[in-house]
Amino acid sequence: MTDDNIYMKQALAEAETAFRQGEIPIGAVVVCRDRIIARSHNLTELLHDVTAHAEMQAITAAAEHLGGKYLSDCTLYVTVEPCVMCAGALGWSQIGRIVYGAPDEKRGYCRFAPHALHPRTQVTGGVMAEECAELMQRFFREKR
Repeated sequence: MTDDNIYMKQALAEAETAFRQGEIPIGAVVVCRDRIIARSHNLTELLHDVTAHAEMQAITAAAEHLGGKYLSDCTLYVTVEPCVMCAGALGWSQIGRIVYGAPDEKRGYCRFAPHALHPRTQVTGGVMAEECAELMQRFFREKR
């Protein structure tokens, strides 16, 4: 199993927590020097805040942990492709790498703002994509 899969499993565990709490099941972890420094999941329902996406929570927690706003030595693992808002924030954080699971054809940054990230940010998509997509599909099936 690759390191990307190991950390994506941790992000999926966060997404499962969101699922159980009635949140859209997206989870994220931030890794710095082979260590998870932040974990998060969507909190938009709990906080009544449309900006409380998993990625936004993870950026804040990681910056707090590091004592600075730049995450250039970090990798974000997130179960679904970031939206435009999150991609913009990730760009400002200068995150070194983003690894996402399932693509988001409807609202993902790749469709609407492919240049939102910092130019040096490396992106890997499709890691455990089936598992990540299945959790989202299950959530919306149960909501209907």
